[in-house]
Order: sequence, then structure tokens, then C-alpha cells
Amino acid sequence: MTAIDLPGHGARSAQPWSLSAATEVIASAVDSLGRGPALVVGHSLGGYASLEFARSRPEQVRGLVLAGASASTRGRWAAPYRWVAGLVPRIPADRLTRWNDRLLLRHYPRDVVEATIRAGYAFHTLPAAWGEVLGRFGTDALRHVAAPVLILNGEKDTVFRSGEADFARAHRDARVELIPRAGHLANFDAPDAFSDAVRRFARQLPVAG
Repeated sequence: MTAIDLPGHGARSAQPWSLSAATEVIASAVDSLGRGPALVVGHSLGGYASLEFARSRPEQVRGLVLAGASASTRGRWAAPYRWVAGLVPRIPADRLTRWNDRLLLRHYPRDVVEATIRAGYAFHTLPAAWGEVLGRFGTDALRHVAAPVLILNGEKDTVFRSGEADFARAHRDARVELIPRAGHLANFDAPDAFSDAVRRFARQLPVAG
């Protein structure tokens, strides 16, 4: 398994965000493995970036896992997120960091979230990232994805589950799996269950080539 930083995140914090740049980063990571098409797993914003990658680079995708990224980003649903994206730059980054650190430590064991806290947060990227994602992905977003798809959501993630059935219906080989009692951060709420679901999906994929 290879984890990558998208533009504006982690080691690429200074790079400006765009979906096209994110697609290039994912493509380079897949190429660097030298093993042909890859199983691509993306969560939340990373899920929408992975979806864009799967639509534009089908030859590099063996399978796609959309985690917490099966809500349409069009229509009135997007309005609160546009408001949040506009509000974030008005709040000092150190204050947002303290709030996020406390929130994560209040809800999760330190060993689950310490890597995220240590890496920091990409608040400066949020306006550009959500500004581009909002309005781009409808419930038919999977229609042009060729590879099999697992829509993996936390059972309690009502917002990002809102379009899961329509997303699945738009694809000939997509299925939905829920992590019991988990929310939007299902990978934090139930890391073992999340990883097991991805492994099961990977084992069911056709052999590359």
C-alpha cells in the first residue's frame, strides 16, 4: 500500500490545489509502483480526486474505493460547504489546528490519530479544493468509470451517504458497504473494519492484465 500527499497537503503543502494536479500526482504514484493498474482508495476530498482520476485515466485503475465521497456536490446541498470554505481563511490557522487536534483526541485513541495530528491540516487548501469539487460531481458521477467500484461509508455518515444508492446505480459493477456505527471518519472509527473491507474488495478484483 502506498499513501500519497495530494497538492496542498503534507509534503506538497506549498503546491496549489487543482483536480488536474491531483490527478497527475495519483498517476505518477501508480506509475512509480511499476505494477500496472492499481486499486485506488480515496476518502472524502481524496475520494472525489480519486473519482476524477478514475474517469480520466481508466487504463491506470484496477479498482476504485470511494470512502465518504458518495454525495452529489451539486445543487442546494453544496451551499453550506461553500460557506464553510469561505469562512476558513478568516480564522487563524493555529486556532483551527488547536480545535482539530482537540476534536480528534476527544473522539479517538491517540495512536489512531497521532499521525494525522503530526502531519497537520491543509486548511489553506480547502477554499480552492472545495471550490472546484462543489458543482462538479452529480449522482451519475460513476457513469464513466470503467473499473469495479466499492462505495465504502460509515453507517452514521448521513451527509456523504446521501447519494450512495444513486452513485451505485450509475455503474454496472459498483456495490455499497457500510462500516457499522462509524461516521464520516470511518477509517478512524473502525480502522480494522475499514481495512478489511478494502482487502476483501481487492481480492475480488480481476487479475490485472
